[in-house]
Amino acid sequence: MRRIFFAFIAFFFAATFIPRAWSQGAPQQPAANAPYTIEYYYKVQWGHQQEFLQLFLKNHYPLLKKIVESGRMTAVKIESPAYHSIEDGRWDYRVTITFKNSTAATTANPDEEALTRQLYPDQETYKKEEQRRFEILIAHWDLPLTDITPAK
Repeated sequence: MRRIFFAFIAFFFAATFIPRAWSQGAPQQPAANAPYTIEYYYKVQWGHQQEFLQLFLKNHYPLLKKIVESGRMTAVKIESPAYHSIEDGRWDYRVTITFKNSTAATTANPDEEALTRQLYPDQETYKKEEQRRFEILIAHWDLPLTDITPAK
């Protein structure tokens, strides 16, 4: 009987005093025309980090810069961690892209193929190098972000 009483008291306390703000729920959705940020993480095979970065800077970064110039994206930032991490949590490069809005972030860019052909007229070499960039990749994941900073 005593256990039931204490279980009831614990349940009542938790239901009454734990604020709902602490509970998990769906994140706020950004306004339709608000900037939309996604972090792209890359984990590369050991010993191939520099090769991956060189290929990324040669074959993908110029395309991202062109898309920024078009206005579809507003910013691109490339980062690498200063220190190592545990293998399960390790990532080698993070590319943070801010799009002008969520529609630009979640729909195909109709200009991307033409921009790629313009930037890389030797498509055979471009495709071969992009294939290599992905061959040395262990993992890649995308993390859309929701800004939940309170307004002043």
